[in-house]
Amino acid sequence: MNRGDGFAAVRDINPKAETHLLVLPERHVETFRDVGEFPADEAKRMLEFVAETAKAARLTDYRVIVNAGRGAGQTIFHLHWHILGG
Repeated sequence: MNRGDGFAAVRDINPKAETHLLVLPERHVETFRDVGEFPADEAKRMLEFVAETAKAARLTDYRVIVNAGRGAGQTIFHLHWHILGG
């Protein structure tokens, strides 16, 4: 697990790729639709943390996915980013 200023990264327990990581903010936001609740500087740090997490996992080519809502496949209602590579 990787931790940063207000964020954490963990391995997905049901991976869909060779490398499948989740990045979660410590601040509770239910879905990506509510990302505006983050101040601009915190939202920027969150995206930087996503990129840093992929780099730390030695990924050069990867996908970043956010599911917003049950119809899009969201099953955990706390904003999180999927990083898939390999």
